[in-house]
Amino acid sequence: MILLLTVVAMVAFAANSLLARAALGGSALGDGAIDAASFTAIRLMSGALALAVIMAAQGGRRPAGSWGSALCLFLYAIAFSLAYLRLGAATGALVLFASVQASMIGWGVVRRQHPSVGELAGLAVAFSAFVWLLLPGLQAPDPVGAVLMIAAGVAWGAYSLRGRHVASALGDTAGNFARAAVFCVPLVGIGVWLGHASLGGVGMAVASGVVASGLGYSIWYRAVAGLRPIQAASVQLTVPVIAAMGAVLLLSEVLTVRLVVAGLCILGGVGVTLVMKGRAVRQ
Repeated sequence: MILLLTVVAMVAFAANSLLARAALGGSALGDGAIDAASFTAIRLMSGALALAVIMAAQGGRRPAGSWGSALCLFLYAIAFSLAYLRLGAATGALVLFASVQASMIGWGVVRRQHPSVGELAGLAVAFSAFVWLLLPGLQAPDPVGAVLMIAAGVAWGAYSLRGRHVASALGDTAGNFARAAVFCVPLVGIGVWLGHASLGGVGMAVASGVVASGLGYSIWYRAVAGLRPIQAASVQLTVPVIAAMGAVLLLSEVLTVRLVVAGLCILGGVGVTLVMKGRAVRQ
């Protein structure tokens, strides 16, 4: 059961990238069907509603959360949407999760959780590949889009770090989504004034908020309770791979050699770092 829940959660995470790219960046499915402000607002608001319904179904428990975490969630979501105006689904997912891992590992170093030689080797490989992917040149991703997605990754990393010791993961997530929805009020005005939102675009934003985010996060929290920390961290490295496969099959994106090589090196380097970290903990 844990394995099934984990697989479903990772597919949901990858689906966020696919839905955002289809709705925002243009594809055979979405053709740029909604603006970034509207997509973000609808995603977070519908996710908040879905989580509120889940909480009510579980006995009407009061959502928790904090304004600091909600701000991190909002910053992640708006930067994520803006980035997908410029990046493909596969590239965006890779940059996002590389940035998440880098920010979380970097915070550990700041907190004097010094990496071992093996961890440093893995980090060096992953970081070098990440820099190479973003360097100017043939088939390099859009620099503005890459910076926005890096910002989204840092914000998501901060959100994840803030939630490590919460009493109720689902309750805090519901509260954070509800608070993040408040930050979305200006985006609704921007979307109405400057943006555009077709029925298809709204549908994809709702699917991202309710299914891929609200339900996806709930399923993940059920799964993570049965995983060791090293397993929970490692399994998320599959998300860019799933997103890349979905982008090729559903959005007609073309995988470049640069993206494939960089992706393998980044995932391999971070994977080595996580394995070495797990060994150090067991020792």
